[in-house]
Amino acid sequence: MKTTRISFLRLMAVMLGAMAVVAAGIWFVRPTVTEAATSVPGTPTFSGYVDVTNTPSYAFQLPKVPAQEFVTLSFVVADKANACTPSWGTYYTLDEANSSLDLERRIHQLELTGGQARVSFGGAANDELSQACTDVSALTAAYQSVVDRYNLTSIDLDIEGAALSNQDAAGRRAQAIKAVQEQQVKAGKPLAVWLTLPVSTSGLTAEGLAAVDGMLKGGVNLTGVNGMAMDFGGSKPATQSMSDAVIAASSALKEQVQTSFAAVGTSLDESQAWNKVGITPMIGQNDVAEEQFTIADATSVNWFARQHGVGLVSMWSMNRDATCQSPLPTVITVVQNDCSGVDQGGSLFSSTLGDALKVTQPTGAATSRAQSHEASTTDNPVTAPYEVWEPRAVYSAGQKVVWQGKAYEAAFYSVGSSPDAPSGNGVGAPWRLLGPVLPGDKPASPAWVPTGTYPEWNAKTAYPAGVIVQFGNTPYESKWWTQAEEPGTSTAGSAAWRLVTPSK
Repeated sequence: MKTTRISFLRLMAVMLGAMAVVAAGIWFVRPTVTEAATSVPGTPTFSGYVDVTNTPSYAFQLPKVPAQEFVTLSFVVADKANACTPSWGTYYTLDEANSSLDLERRIHQLELTGGQARVSFGGAANDELSQACTDVSALTAAYQSVVDRYNLTSIDLDIEGAALSNQDAAGRRAQAIKAVQEQQVKAGKPLAVWLTLPVSTSGLTAEGLAAVDGMLKGGVNLTGVNGMAMDFGGSKPATQSMSDAVIAASSALKEQVQTSFAAVGTSLDESQAWNKVGITPMIGQNDVAEEQFTIADATSVNWFARQHGVGLVSMWSMNRDATCQSPLPTVITVVQNDCSGVDQGGSLFSSTLGDALKVTQPTGAATSRAQSHEASTTDNPVTAPYEVWEPRAVYSAGQKVVWQGKAYEAAFYSVGSSPDAPSGNGVGAPWRLLGPVLPGDKPASPAWVPTGTYPEWNAKTAYPAGVIVQFGNTPYESKWWTQAEEPGTSTAGSAAWRLVTPSK
């Protein structure tokens, strides 16, 4: 048998080459988080979901980090009493969300910080508008009213559950969204539309594929398809990490997107196809008990998104982006609405998933609107939506005031702490900023109560702070000790009584 001899120098060259290959392979599998993706054009956008009606309310208008500046507010669905009327989770009409949640004021505040909001229709609960509203014209008007109300440049259609199998609703949805897009183009305000669908590790289901194909064949200018990469169940092998499952699902989705667009005559290259893919994991504990998406998983998904130039990265949800606190355990397998259920180690999922991603998409319309709502620092009690803050008044949690052109909500009991004062004594700020006082704001309407609901005001009685009386059929609460000052009047511009307004 012939033996081949290798010189020492040649052996060293082979070994160095092999080491280089191994090193390159390791770099390809998992680079550092800060490694920039320069080989693929386009930077992913990060936009985390915010559950608008969840309690406690999430202060999306005050982003803690840059990755929280661009948010997707969810979910607009059909009103239970009026099928073609949009509502927030069936709990609030658009008007009620404005009055009860200060939603528009908070959106304007987000814009003033440089951020932007978009709106998601649908979700797992309740009826997506196209399910309940069977008249295409009325359906179009419903979608258009939301776009107009919030001056949107981007919307999300989250189609799952019964909505995903409803073909009649799918047809109406495509017709209506196409009409809204055409209207927005005529108005010079093009509307981006993302379709959000459940995915397994092998991509979209047959119903999901039909939803994409139906929108494209219906003439909708689909910006992209966002995969809900979560709750994989049996499609994820027990040994597969959550990040690998998310990446597998996203890779399969990209192939399906390419095929669907090709079917309507639009050929996408690799970069273009990835730009039409969205990735949305459920952070922390998923609904499937065995599935936990960790900060390490988020790091891997962020790197994958940057390397491939995906169009969108999101997460469910911003409300949950915190480690659970006592009395809950840090790690819990029961899904919580306001914490992740995993130990985040002081990190934020939003910062990790959104690292080095484009977090805002400023538009001229949004920027000019934010600037147009810069309010005067002169607080007019006649037109202010809430009472003007006064240093003598007693305030309890949840009460709202106006101070120097901005609206605030009390975080806890306070006296004499101005809304713009910094927090002190390690207890946090007593006031939470809601947003600017807006043009067109009006005082809240007083409640009407039957005679005898509260004691009738008496000029001879001395009232300490916090007492509720009624003057006629209008209830008032004393802000400080007062006597003989008639509710509804003011002395030297200062009123001792505040109106008691209706609560939702």
